[in-house]
Amino acid sequence: MIRVYRSGCTTCEPSTADPADWTLPPDALWIDLVAPTREEDAAVEKALGLSIPTREEMAELEASSRVYRENGATYATADIITHGDAALPGIEPVTFVLTDGPLVTIRYTDPRPFSMLTEKLGREPALCTSGPEMFLNLMEVVIDRASDILSKNATRVEGIASHVFSGGKTVGFAKLITKLGQAQMATARIEQSLAGLLRIFAFIGIDERTHTDDARAHLHSLGRDADSLIAHNQSVAASINFQLSAALGLINIEQSSIIKIFSVAAVAFLPPTLIASIYGMNFRHMPELSQAWGYPAAVAAMVVSALLPLAWFKRKGWL
Repeated sequence: MIRVYRSGCTTCEPSTADPADWTLPPDALWIDLVAPTREEDAAVEKALGLSIPTREEMAELEASSRVYRENGATYATADIITHGDAALPGIEPVTFVLTDGPLVTIRYTDPRPFSMLTEKLGREPALCTSGPEMFLNLMEVVIDRASDILSKNATRVEGIASHVFSGGKTVGFAKLITKLGQAQMATARIEQSLAGLLRIFAFIGIDERTHTDDARAHLHSLGRDADSLIAHNQSVAASINFQLSAALGLINIEQSSIIKIFSVAAVAFLPPTLIASIYGMNFRHMPELSQAWGYPAAVAAMVVSALLPLAWFKRKGWL
C-alpha cells in the first residue's frame, strides 16, 4: 500500500489509484510504503527516480546494506521494535530514504511510532514542512516509543525482583526464570534497535539536507537520548543477570537443604537399623530373646543410637 502525507493535510492518506497510473503529488512530504507490492515499488521508483530495497535487502545486517547513498538519496535501515506492550517485543527492519523531495519509508509491519507521528501531525499540521523534518520527527517518536518500552520492561523486571527476594519458598521460580529470560531478550532487542539508530544519526548527520542549525541540534538531541536509553537498558540487563543468578542460587540452597535433611535422617536411622537387624537374626543362642527385658532394651538402644548422632550434629551446628 502507498500512503502519502501532503503539505497542509492532517493525515497520511492511502492511495487508491492503480499502481500503473500512480503519480507523485507535487506537495507530498512523506511517502509511506506499507508491505508494498512489486508494482507499487515500481511506481514509486519511476516517480522518484530511485530504487526501493526489497524485504530481503532490508533484512541484511552489513553496514554497507543498512546506510548508504545512491542516486543522490540517502538510505538508512533501522530495526524498529514492534508489539512493545508484549512481554517479548518483536523487531522488524524499516528503511528510510531521504530525497530532495519527500521522505520515503518502506516497512512490512506496523510499528507504533508511525501511528504516533500521524496523530501528532493531526494535532500540529505545520510541524513538518519538508522530508528531513518529517524524518527527524519520526525518529523522535521512535525514540519516545523505545523509552516507553524500556520503562515497561524495567518495571516488569522490578516486579520479578520483589518475588525473587521475598524470602519465601522457591516454588514457582520456573515461571519467574522464564519471565527473566523474556525480559533479557527484550533488552537485547531494545539495544539492537537503539544502537542501529545511533549509527543512522551519525550517517544522516553528514547529509547536506540536515546541515541546518535546527536539524543538527535535533540530531544531537536524538543521539543523546539514544545514548542515555542504552545506558539505562544495560543497567536493566545487569539487574536481570543478577536476579537470574540469585534465583538459581536460592533454588540450589533450598535443594541443598532438602538433601541435607535426607542425609541427616539417613545417618540418624543407620544405628537403629543396625540394632534392629541384629535382633532380627534367627540364631538359636541369643540370650536376650529369652529375657523379659530383651524387647524394651533393644527399643531403648535403638532410640539412644538415633538421638546421639542428632545431638552431635546439633552441637557441630550442622542442623
